[in-house]
Amino acid sequence: MSFNKLATLANKRILLGMTGGIAAYKCAELTRLLIKAGADVRVVMTKAAMEFITPLTMQALSGNRVHHELLDADAEAGMGHIELARWPDLILVAPASADFLARMASGHAGDLLTTLLLASKAPVALAPAMNQGMWLNAATQANLDTLKSRGCTIMGPDSGSQACGDVGPGRMLEPADLAEACAELFAPGWLTGLRIMITAGPTREPIDPVRYISNHSSGKMGYALAAEAAAAGALVSLISGPVNLAVPDRVHAVHVITAREMLDACLGGIDGQDVFVGVAAVADYRPAEVVSHKIKKSADTMQLSLIRNPDIIGTLAARSPRPLMVGFAAETDNVTAYGEDKLTRKGLDLLFANEATSTFGSESISATALWHGTESDQIMSNVLGPAGKNLVARQMLRLIHTKWLAAQQ
Repeated sequence: MSFNKLATLANKRILLGMTGGIAAYKCAELTRLLIKAGADVRVVMTKAAMEFITPLTMQALSGNRVHHELLDADAEAGMGHIELARWPDLILVAPASADFLARMASGHAGDLLTTLLLASKAPVALAPAMNQGMWLNAATQANLDTLKSRGCTIMGPDSGSQACGDVGPGRMLEPADLAEACAELFAPGWLTGLRIMITAGPTREPIDPVRYISNHSSGKMGYALAAEAAAAGALVSLISGPVNLAVPDRVHAVHVITAREMLDACLGGIDGQDVFVGVAAVADYRPAEVVSHKIKKSADTMQLSLIRNPDIIGTLAARSPRPLMVGFAAETDNVTAYGEDKLTRKGLDLLFANEATSTFGSESISATALWHGTESDQIMSNVLGPAGKNLVARQMLRLIHTKWLAAQQ
């Protein structure tokens, strides 16, 4: 298999429709390969398909509930098939039996899978699997011509020995070949295949069960970076502190509260990442002692003893091997000078420095990109914005990608 081809499956939503046939067993490996490439897979099975492989097997492999009932009262108030029809980037029917091809060509809607195919605007690919005589029959070929004329992509079949003992065309393509054929249907994004971990939002350090230390970070910049990276084809892991934002589409999110939880989440997922972007406004200190009950108001003053939180980006930057390390510095004065100091002191590859009070909670941002030039003591800079955070996020990702490509040479 070609990694470059399969990389275009990153973040893609593939609805795998399974019909009856012995080739259904290949769908277990096919599902595994699609998910390994970064796709999200949901499975729809006909009753005949469930005679060859169980829904439980496909659920365990896909990580999603398997659908097989047209009228399911538990699925979105009984209209789950409509939501499912809107979901995929590609519908792949594998195996596609001769009977199913005939019903599809006739426009039947007697089960969930045929109904989805009529209701969905997603492109459709078919992987035929049948006896060689059925494949060569004029009726099957006429049905295929009809489906091709409607824009369906036909993948295969292969030729060879068949379960019935015949030899000839009709074997379903092997899972690796089907995965590559699916990948070829998608144009690569400019970040296709890149694995990026992003931290976002504030952390909260508890004082007692109802109070905490935190800051004004909204998480909007980190979420904008995650959304734009995923849209460009990257596989994005978002480690988020508590924010009032929806997780961007096609982004894997881990939600944390404290700085130590954020560090643990980063360490748990950092292996295999190409880029780490530390956008989160992590609390520098936490209370030395967390009281187990609400502290009652009594004296006019109260003293808290604080201890330093772990340095998340410093800890990750010290690892070997490590991903490309990108930091943020939100300052209230001497923004560039403090940013240059952080870039050097923490050994980062790239840093974006910005003025904190005008950025927290805002929809726009202006930031200065900082990185070391060819001379060790030379720091290069480039001003981004002011502009909306999604636009600046795309500019930041271009710089990050350039730095990553240079690091590969």
